[in-house]
Amino acid sequence: MISPPSLMDDVDAVQAQIARNMLVSGDYVTARLDGIAYLEKAPLIYWLMAGSFKIFGPTDWAARIPMVLAAIALAWLTTAFGMWAFGTRAGLYAGLCISSCFGLFLFTRILIPDVMLTASIALSMWAFLRAIEAVDQSEDNESRPRWWAFVLASSLGTSLLFKSLVGVVFPVAAALIYLAVTRQLFQAKIWKALHPLSGLLVILAIAAPWHVLAALRNPPFFDFTMRSAPGEYHGFLWFYFINEQLLRFLNMRYPRDYDTVPRLYFWGFHLLWLFPWSVYFPAVVHQLSKLGVKPLDRAGKTRLLALCWAGFILVFFTFSTTQEYYSMPCYPALALLIGSGMAAGGNWIRYGTRVLCGIFVAAAAAVLTLYFLAWSPPTPGDISQALTSNPGAYKLSLGHMEDLTIASFAYLRLPLLVAAVAFLVGAAGTFRAKGQRAFLAIALMAILFFQAARIAMAAFDPFLSSRPLADTLLRSPSGKLIVDHHYYWFSSVFFYTNAENKGGALLLNGRFNNLVYGSYAPGARNVFIDDPQWKTMWLQPDRYYLVIRQEAAERLRKLVDPQLLTVVAQSGGKLLLTNHPVVQ
Repeated sequence: MISPPSLMDDVDAVQAQIARNMLVSGDYVTARLDGIAYLEKAPLIYWLMAGSFKIFGPTDWAARIPMVLAAIALAWLTTAFGMWAFGTRAGLYAGLCISSCFGLFLFTRILIPDVMLTASIALSMWAFLRAIEAVDQSEDNESRPRWWAFVLASSLGTSLLFKSLVGVVFPVAAALIYLAVTRQLFQAKIWKALHPLSGLLVILAIAAPWHVLAALRNPPFFDFTMRSAPGEYHGFLWFYFINEQLLRFLNMRYPRDYDTVPRLYFWGFHLLWLFPWSVYFPAVVHQLSKLGVKPLDRAGKTRLLALCWAGFILVFFTFSTTQEYYSMPCYPALALLIGSGMAAGGNWIRYGTRVLCGIFVAAAAAVLTLYFLAWSPPTPGDISQALTSNPGAYKLSLGHMEDLTIASFAYLRLPLLVAAVAFLVGAAGTFRAKGQRAFLAIALMAILFFQAARIAMAAFDPFLSSRPLADTLLRSPSGKLIVDHHYYWFSSVFFYTNAENKGGALLLNGRFNNLVYGSYAPGARNVFIDDPQWKTMWLQPDRYYLVIRQEAAERLRKLVDPQLLTVVAQSGGKLLLTNHPVVQ
């Protein structure tokens, strides 16, 4: 039986640990890691995970429940939006597109709020169209515009709590562009239908309390310097808005613990993120050139809004620092356009299906080739034995993909085989079938491929997660925990041992990246030590445990007698050491 992947180190267990800290401490205002204020993210994802922990207990699968529900909500919203705009068939195709595209699957494996933000923005866009539809004189116009204006304001306020200002900037900018293009920007009846003043009050009622409390509890309040440097603390408002929003957009943020995807790749990757349905982009272009984007009916309005919506987001990130998943909020807009094109059918849809059949055949051949190349290499230990190291790529969310080697695929024989079957099913289903049958075959291919990816993630678990070390630590004699270098590298040790709520842990040479700013806040816990301090502790009669990457062991051997570095456990290229032998 193959178990699902546990929480990985890095952002997954960080997010879950913050939620657990909130639940234990009762402080739902200031996020903290190991006693250090973590001020850079909006809190709603933490609140949702804390609620899940309250109901189901602080487990890794409970942390993922809000993500699952958000993905389901996004699929339902896209389907309902498409059915309202284009009809039942197009709506179902739009929902099929977004629920089975590679990007949504890939970027919901990580505990980040982007799928929640995407669902909230999709609701904002739908509510916007429904609110202003009442000004039309058609027979099928909206009968409850005030309700939809309220939904619009509520979703905007919620988006602020998911991912700060972009949650409002994206939908508001798309709506303003739409109104400008349709020459309705200065029409009083449009603004009357949107109820901007009462809407602003709703937004403030939802989002303002947390912002005010966070500012009050993390002073100073009015420091608006454009300087972002180590060792300086300017309070919550400066860090959250100026450093994390403005300076990050300008690529001037400190610490610079992120990288940016090249612009050409950022645009081109959408062929992969929306795959397999991205093959129908030419059909979308053909439909738009044939029908135009004149807002004469619901379908025309939705197509135009979708273009404004996706276009603004893509252009915005063209001029900003960019991670691969940042553009997820435009997925529903593209899915709506693709679903409309699929429902219309025609030669371009048939051409796309034929191209996809060819891609499936080529992909199956490539995967089977990898399978046979990986047949003979031995598989000692775990997959970390066969991976390369490319630390320069790890500031991108998919940076570890560069670590793969032919030898590493020997640990992935089963997922390779399942992926080959998936591509062959897709090829067979699209070879002669067309229309709905072909679309269902494509969706089946995606489902099978996602299972292959899930199995592969389980093989990567020892490398990406420190849970085996945490499990050993829980069974070992009590002692003080020290983590080498970076909290993120071993965040699952914190989560699975609940070390933060059992006296905390020390960070050896770990005062950098995400924990730098909060470490200078008044009252921050003193958890940072350097090599000389560690050496002094390690030579004491008290028991200490140290979690390190395997390559760091050589540095420690120069500081203390190697006989004092007892290996308690090792997994995925990481070690759990102690300063006194463990009696079995």
